[in-house]
Amino acid sequence: MENLLAIVISAVLINNVILTKFLGLCSFFGISSRIRNSVMMGLAVIFVMTCSSMLTWVIYYYFLAPFHVEYIRIVVFILVIATFVQLVEMIIRKFLPDIYRAFGIYLPLITVNCAILGVTLINVDVEGYSFVASTVNALATGVGYLLAIILMAGIRTRLELYEQPKTFKGLPLAFIIAALLALAFQGFSGMGS
Repeated sequence: MENLLAIVISAVLINNVILTKFLGLCSFFGISSRIRNSVMMGLAVIFVMTCSSMLTWVIYYYFLAPFHVEYIRIVVFILVIATFVQLVEMIIRKFLPDIYRAFGIYLPLITVNCAILGVTLINVDVEGYSFVASTVNALATGVGYLLAIILMAGIRTRLELYEQPKTFKGLPLAFIIAALLALAFQGFSGMGS
């Protein structure tokens, strides 16, 4: 039986998908200028990542692996992810139109978010990951994404209150902040040899 607490701590802090694996940076930089938008994007990523991981695990172990067609898993996984993204997009467009407009192109880009595809592939590649461990890993990885994007949005929002050099406004400063956050998160992995 997998240690689910270890999976959660690892996915949220030690192997944070954004700050230690550097996956999913497009939406991270694009949306993290406002806290509300960041929270909504994080929740959307959690939903898509968790649901996609659950369904792709079932598809892989009950359909692809038994028939020895594992080589089409990336195509199948992207189709599953795209389906969940469309569902999220329809819900947000219907019930939260201001958030939908704020997301712009970044909401459909969840489909090609390498963090989500990466988690679905990791969940079927890790030897012996059960359905529960796979789901917990996906949920915790999504929470790690949410944590990283909220931290980034909080810092960027706070820095708007201060005078910034012209050359650092926008993405240059965002990259510096991300680098410092990534350095801080490296501390969770401890001193390695």
